[in-house]
Amino acid sequence: MSSSHIARVVTSGKFELDGGSWDVDNNIWVVGDASDVVVFDAAHTAQPIIDAVAGRNVVAVICTHGHNDHLTVAPELGRALDAPVLLHPADDMLWQETHPGKEFTPAEDGMIVTAGGIELVGLHTPGHSPGSMCWFAPELGAVFSGDTLFRGGPGATGRSFSDFPTILNSIRQRLGTLPDDTVVYTGHGDTTEIGDEMVDYDQWVTRGH
Repeated sequence: MSSSHIARVVTSGKFELDGGSWDVDNNIWVVGDASDVVVFDAAHTAQPIIDAVAGRNVVAVICTHGHNDHLTVAPELGRALDAPVLLHPADDMLWQETHPGKEFTPAEDGMIVTAGGIELVGLHTPGHSPGSMCWFAPELGAVFSGDTLFRGGPGATGRSFSDFPTILNSIRQRLGTLPDDTVVYTGHGDTTEIGDEMVDYDQWVTRGH
């Protein structure tokens, strides 16, 4: 397996929480083969994601967490692609802010989703939000981190439902145990590798935010 099984779509829009609004560019990752794929996140606009799927069967639309910029068009995308929308239920309150009264399929720690022969293992990594999840693909040497880990450190924890010590613990216990050369496919910005980030873990602890 290789990165040829992973395609990136970038969409732009607003992240809104706690009365604030910020312009953001989001990564959407389409993972699988010529027949079956998984879509990570449903950010801002459905059509570019549908175009990237290109008629393939979508096993699931997986939302890495409940912030609006990662699930803006999740119900629409689920209907268009005839696919379940997965989200950890600890982020239901965030989902309801964007999609009140609509349903999703609960994801959980240890859950395995398979697309095109690629196994994706769900890792519950709270901190950025209570229901944040990363998804590890051993065959690809890849983890899809949402906003839990970026090039340069942990995701933001300065807003409602987030907590810095919790995200540090999630990174240390769940992501830090993955092979150093695991490529981190992030929710925003460039990819990185686990080993390149974990060397700075003690600095993040000292920094305190």
